[in-house]
Amino acid sequence: MVGEWVETVNYPQAPGMNKDEIVSLFEEALFARLATINNDGTVHIAPVFFKYQDGEIWIATQDPSLKIRNIKRHNKVSVLVDISEAPFRAALVYGTAQLDYENVIDKRITIFERTRSREEAVQYARRLSGKWQCVIVRVTPDRVVSFDYSKF
Repeated sequence: MVGEWVETVNYPQAPGMNKDEIVSLFEEALFARLATINNDGTVHIAPVFFKYQDGEIWIATQDPSLKIRNIKRHNKVSVLVDISEAPFRAALVYGTAQLDYENVIDKRITIFERTRSREEAVQYARRLSGKWQCVIVRVTPDRVVSFDYSKF
């Protein structure tokens, strides 16, 4: 279940989701989109591999990426998790990002296992770690805005 710290808000044009439905969406969706603020004030949005873990959204990425440079400057982020097939459902998470460099490969493997076999996830995580310094972005939600068109 989404932690007690989360304020859930319904989207004005469609019914929203309760906390259990939001967690179910997080488990079903394969990718998320992470929004950070560029140095010039524009918004950078990137598709990311993610996993919902212990009340946080974990995102696997590389330290030299623009999104990490942005987070180091300003750690408020948004994460969109959605199902883009009818009936459409989505949750927009507003939260605070923290960079985690501990046990990164193991955490990345658990994230990658959502979309591939264990063996493929291990190989993928190790291959990426050989090219860049890897990091886990851990987003603690402050507020979630959701909608679920299946409720019409």
